[in-house]
Amino acid sequence: MKFKAIVPALFLAFAVSACTSQAGPFVTNISSDGRGGLNVEKCMVKLDRNINTVEASQCNNTNITLSRPM
Repeated sequence: MKFKAIVPALFLAFAVSACTSQAGPFVTNISSDGRGGLNVEKCMVKLDRNINTVEASQCNNTNITLSRPM
């Protein structure tokens, strides 16, 4: 009897969790750091199919120092 109650609950949990997906990381912004280098922002992209939204998540910034060849 308990097994019959668990199966629909597991199915519902799987269906709700399957409605979001994540991809990336993607470069979302590149800007100058004012000292001859670059600031690069990379984020994961999260799609929520329940409410039809796309949002950036888990963003991190990386500084790249540029130099001239000698």
